[in-house]
Amino acid sequence: MTPAELWCLLALMLPLPERVAPAAGLQLPGQFGPLIPQQPPPAALPNWLLATATHLPSIYTNQESGYFSIIQGHNGKLYIGTAKYGVNCYLLEFDPLTRQVRLVMDVHEVIGVIAFGFAAQAKIHTRNNVGASGLIYVGSKQGYPEKGEPRTHYPGGYVLTHDPKTGRNQHFGIAKAHHGIISVMPDESRGVAYVSTCSDDRPIDHTHFMILDLQKRTYRDLGDMEHAYAFIVLDAQGRAYHPKRGGSVARYDPATDRLEVLPLTVNGQTPPALARDGAIQNWDTSPDGKTLWCVEMSTNALYAFDLTAAGQQVPGRLVGELLPGGGAGRARRTDCRAMCVARDGKVWAALTEHGIKGGPQLYLVGYDPAQQRWLARRPVGIANPDYITLTDQQGKPKPWHHTIRKEPDGTLTPWQPMGVAAGRDGSVFITTIAPFTVLSLRPEQLRD
Repeated sequence: MTPAELWCLLALMLPLPERVAPAAGLQLPGQFGPLIPQQPPPAALPNWLLATATHLPSIYTNQESGYFSIIQGHNGKLYIGTAKYGVNCYLLEFDPLTRQVRLVMDVHEVIGVIAFGFAAQAKIHTRNNVGASGLIYVGSKQGYPEKGEPRTHYPGGYVLTHDPKTGRNQHFGIAKAHHGIISVMPDESRGVAYVSTCSDDRPIDHTHFMILDLQKRTYRDLGDMEHAYAFIVLDAQGRAYHPKRGGSVARYDPATDRLEVLPLTVNGQTPPALARDGAIQNWDTSPDGKTLWCVEMSTNALYAFDLTAAGQQVPGRLVGELLPGGGAGRARRTDCRAMCVARDGKVWAALTEHGIKGGPQLYLVGYDPAQQRWLARRPVGIANPDYITLTDQQGKPKPWHHTIRKEPDGTLTPWQPMGVAAGRDGSVFITTIAPFTVLSLRPEQLRD
């Protein structure tokens, strides 16, 4: 056993610090429901980031799940999409100050259909985005066909918007027949939104890069990018980027109405992790639109690409490992499905480390480009373990409550993150599934 492993084992055997209550009438800044200790935890538990957990209502899911779908609106509230396979999907509003959750969009109601099975709009899977107007942009997607259900039963996914100011919801029709929507990026200044569809075919997902005219409600198809789980982003010039199979990017310039395909390179070569079939790029741009931050889902690495560079490639650099080396030359096995860039430029990733003793572990990892240093890189636990009951009245495990466990020190820790969002005040929010949960971390917890 290495010294590092021995230290972690000893830390896990020590007791969890007691939670404290505020003095009568004391209202603490940024408090989320049940109080998290305001002082740093004692040395006995140096590693845990203890988040306040809120269970999202089970009525809006049937497998306690959602995906990348989380964003903070201009009003400070979070907008989170759900999945209810074979039934419908919903957009929820979560207030981090009160921890109240309410339904703001029933997708079937908005589009005016009654559908079940594979014909249903089963997921809001998009990484939600916010327009300059404050509108929340999302897209609906297919679920999974049961035996005997042809894929043609799914009519196609919709781009939808929610207005937090008025509560009004609207849809923009089906983008492409039998395809779901995996990404929606608005550019309201030009009256458009950029859309990525998904056929869900395997091994190659057919993903069409499209332009939605928000006024005419019409779609223009720029072609099949063959890249699963695409995130469309905009640069400082308003150019739209869609990942393309093989480690390249399709860039559309609205000023010239031109689409070009450029390789993503590091030292002149496309990194193999980005070029292989099945690569999934989690990426987001810096607030100034000049840098593309990228994490390939199963690669323990953060890349930065220069969106201002001239020429026939998008050059970048390897920033470093999300989780530093596992020792004895062993690479750490990570799964990162949740990544975002905050308004202050910090990069945040919620990821799972696999192949370790005790089971998979959720980490929050940050990087501050201004100071060129890593932040957090700590395992995430739950400060209020009474937020959920994992067993029924007979003591049997509840269905779809299986990706959360109790550590030897008594800390509850979930291990399957799906989405992450950064708040305007420096808070970070993570969604985890089974049970479907939003974890809230205050700014002061994330300062090293």
